[in-house]
Amino acid sequence: MRSFSEYNPIVTAIWFFCVTGIAMFCNYPVLMLISLAGAIVFFIMRNGLSHGKTHLFFWILFAVLALANPLVSHNGKTVLFVMNHNPVTLEATLYGLNSAVMIIGVLYWFRSFTQIMTSEKLLYITGALSPKLSLILSMALRYVPLFSRQSAKISSAQKAMGLFSDDNIIDDLKGKSRIFSIMVTWALENGIITADSMEARGYGTGRRSQMRRFGFRGADIALLIASLLLFGITAAAVGTDSLSFEFYPALNAGAPDTLGILGIISYGLLIILPMIIETEVNLRWKYLRSGI
Repeated sequence: MRSFSEYNPIVTAIWFFCVTGIAMFCNYPVLMLISLAGAIVFFIMRNGLSHGKTHLFFWILFAVLALANPLVSHNGKTVLFVMNHNPVTLEATLYGLNSAVMIIGVLYWFRSFTQIMTSEKLLYITGALSPKLSLILSMALRYVPLFSRQSAKISSAQKAMGLFSDDNIIDDLKGKSRIFSIMVTWALENGIITADSMEARGYGTGRRSQMRRFGFRGADIALLIASLLLFGITAAAVGTDSLSFEFYPALNAGAPDTLGILGIISYGLLIILPMIIETEVNLRWKYLRSGI
């Protein structure tokens, strides 16, 4: 009994890329609405009603993006009204709304992606593709908190010695410049020490091995096959123009054929796959707790 976040990172990453790939490279409004609705439901399912600032920022951005296009672009035949001698058209308004739905949906998906795909999982994926890339990434991720802590220590030492003052802008800039210079020297010295340590421990002298904490199980293979199959059907529908929608110069929405309908259904099923997994886990967990 595993939640979606506990599946193999490669399978999870492929699922996210399938969902966001369709959302970013297709402008069919129905798919965009499905993407946004699924992203919001999935985010709330994982985080509850918390992260209010995230929701507020995304919906303010949605309003800005939706209003920006009709005010900037004046393409389209159907003029709704004229503002400052510039026509605001129906086509530009709907295109702005559709683009805003797409962007906010993708942002919600990537927000969930950053929560699920931890640094350890990303290193596992990059290690399977390129061990050197994985090493560089792991060292870069390690240096971020190191730099932050070292910068705080240097700043505290500078203040204790009376060399740092933020009373005015000039002193503040001088103090931060001095701290930056010290940090650069520390980083270079630390890099040399790390390189000498790696050489002393025999790095590069033999074949590298990788600790594989995540294995492939039957459920991982099933989810991978289902994701690729549903993605393939949706991509085929989009690529063959079975799901086509034109905004300019006039709205032109052709009725989806059989492949188009299958594409819409497949994309909806692709999005609800992790929700089905999460729901099953929650129900089984409640059932097991009820039997205690």
